[in-house]
Amino acid sequence: QVQLVESGGGLVQPGGSLRLSCAASRSIFSINAMGWYRQAPGKERELVAQFTSGSTSNYADSVKGRFTISRDNAKNTVYLQMNSLKPEDTAVYYCNAVVLAPVGSYDYWGQGTQVTVSS
Repeated sequence: QVQLVESGGGLVQPGGSLRLSCAASRSIFSINAMGWYRQAPGKERELVAQFTSGSTSNYADSVKGRFTISRDNAKNTVYLQMNSLKPEDTAVYYCNAVVLAPVGSYDYWGQGTQVTVSS
């Protein structure tokens, strides 16, 4: 089991920045993949940024160069630094953790945090 607690969402003007945090209830060394997804109204949930296979990171094309995922192993926390925010970044952002099992894998989700980019 992994509990994920997110924080850091809010309202920001276009061009502004926010940093999201996701604290895991266990060592992130024991988690095979961890990152952020988002879901805008009327749209499907999409991958934003993710660590896989240790420190390898992946980003959605729409956020490359603007968002940065990072981790603090001592705090079991993953961050998402979001710069140059655009109105189309408005969504509920969810932290995700994937733990491999002998057969298949388990997906864990945080409660979500709202990010609104608006003037």
